[in-house]
Amino acid sequence: MKVIAYFYVNPLLESPPDAAIWGTEVEQVYQDLGERTALKQLLADCVINPPNSLYIRHLEELGDSLTEICDRITQLEALEIEIIVTDASLKSNLAQLLQDIQQHQHSKRLRSGHARNRLKALPPPGKAPYGYRRGKERYILDRSTAPVVKDFFERFLLFGSLRGAVRYLEKRYGKKISVSTGKNWLTNPVYRGDLAYQNQQIIPDTHAPILSKEEAAQIDRLLRSNSKLPPKTSSAPRSLGGLVTCQRCQSAMTITRVTARGKNTEYLYLRPMNCILQPKCQAISYQAVLEETINRICEDFPKTVAPLNLPNLESIKLKLCQDIEQKNNILQQLPILQEQGILDEETASLRSYKIRTEIAQLQEKLAQLPPDDLKAIVKAVSLRQFWLDLSETERRFYFREFIRNIEIIRGDGKEWTLRLVFIF
Repeated sequence: MKVIAYFYVNPLLESPPDAAIWGTEVEQVYQDLGERTALKQLLADCVINPPNSLYIRHLEELGDSLTEICDRITQLEALEIEIIVTDASLKSNLAQLLQDIQQHQHSKRLRSGHARNRLKALPPPGKAPYGYRRGKERYILDRSTAPVVKDFFERFLLFGSLRGAVRYLEKRYGKKISVSTGKNWLTNPVYRGDLAYQNQQIIPDTHAPILSKEEAAQIDRLLRSNSKLPPKTSSAPRSLGGLVTCQRCQSAMTITRVTARGKNTEYLYLRPMNCILQPKCQAISYQAVLEETINRICEDFPKTVAPLNLPNLESIKLKLCQDIEQKNNILQQLPILQEQGILDEETASLRSYKIRTEIAQLQEKLAQLPPDDLKAIVKAVSLRQFWLDLSETERRFYFREFIRNIEIIRGDGKEWTLRLVFIF
């Protein structure tokens, strides 16, 4: 009993399957990538030496149209060859089968068209993101709305508050967006000059960016830092907001304001939000905790960093940059190979697309690296004056770069000490 198998793969949409999926009983496997030359050979071989059975994954792999599929089924059945379809979803009555084939063919044509657009780095279908408009082959900056988006990013970078940047946009420009839309703006590759498709692959440097690579990397660090905190504390006006907990009752501590009647003086305190002890843990002066936090950083930070076996960031960055440069050199050679006839247009486009997605992945790794060597900034961070010269907003940003949690350890009476939990 002779058994053969055939599969067709559109290289724009999928990768070739493992030939072992057919099992050991299959004597010969015919496979096509893009063109159906192997199918023609299969039909010719079947006329000379017909097999008993033919395995295929889907009936639509036998042709590009319903007419072609039916003709080839007729040819194979005339040779008394049993066609075995391994996709159980297509095993139904004839009318349903034909309808399924038509739907699959239509879906595949749409996906193929979108895939060809990806190879050419063309924008995906649909409306251009706010701040851009569709050009002939790429997104073009919209001069009336791009400055609005740019100002939104600058506001977030300045204060690190997503909700604050959303409110600012409405107050300054009358542009109302939701917080989720604002977050999508912050992470959307389009604003960074890249294109992202539904398959999650990114093509870098396809159009003019609104965000520079450095600004985008800083936004990503801010978002990672804020994600570790309760939502409302990520935009807290005070630098210790969301960082302090009481070690005795394990409650997070909130900042409260107290003013004296008839006076403009304001006092800030840190008090436990959900203390279950009796008597309850007392509030502590915010300023006292802030000053002690700065003292502890200046003293504990160098001791914490010194024994760490940190990777050499410069060598990592150099290696990533070299890999990016190497892949860019390959990209520049592809048109030459195409002119020489070594690569056809489709193969060159596929190779270019793959390399550009790999470059995007390397650039993402490069952007996620810390901006400076941690041990190199210990000297500056360990100076008390460095922290005193910062505004509350700036201090909040740096605290969250280094500190995961601040624990207040209470002693007898009103005595207390601090323990800093660093993020590394």
